[in-house]
Amino acid sequence: MTTMNKIVFASSNSGKLKELQAILAEKQVTLVPQSEFDIPDAVEDGLSFVENAIIKARHASKLSGLPALADDSGLVVDALNGEPGIYSARYSGLEGEREVVDAANNALLLENLEQVPFDQRTARFQCCLALVRYPDDPMPLICQGSWEGVILFEESGVNGFGYDPLFHVPDHDCASAELDPAVKNQISHRAQALRQLADTFPA
Repeated sequence: MTTMNKIVFASSNSGKLKELQAILAEKQVTLVPQSEFDIPDAVEDGLSFVENAIIKARHASKLSGLPALADDSGLVVDALNGEPGIYSARYSGLEGEREVVDAANNALLLENLEQVPFDQRTARFQCCLALVRYPDDPMPLICQGSWEGVILFEESGVNGFGYDPLFHVPDHDCASAELDPAVKNQISHRAQALRQLADTFPA
């Protein structure tokens, strides 16, 4: 029987890992990044967050021999017909250090929304988590969350990562990057998906 006290996280994103570790700690689960097993990133050729999350989880489980958890998430902007969507992390086409890529992605998003007024810049962060006990698990556990907001005209705040400096959270009247991390971990799309995971976590 597969134990679930040690799980591989199918990502090298340190920001996501930190958020996931903080929330899964209460389950006495050790979450280790796939980099500790020298696992390369999976080829994300799915057409949805769900497909890509499952692809990444199966890939990490196969190469580690352990259960695996994958997160596929991104920003969906209504005025851009859902862009950047599943391509959020590579929106600009730039590769390299995460901070440099984030800056390029944010710059392109602002450029593409340059003529769009504030009330039409509605968007949401989407998160899909996929947990597999083993590579060919026929019933992956799927959890998801959605976080509504509006895209700002310029970056604000220094917390978080990715599009956080541009994502205005109406209920808190500030950018996601201006929220205390503890607050973000209670209300974000990933927090919502993780609450589902915690509630349905396999014994």
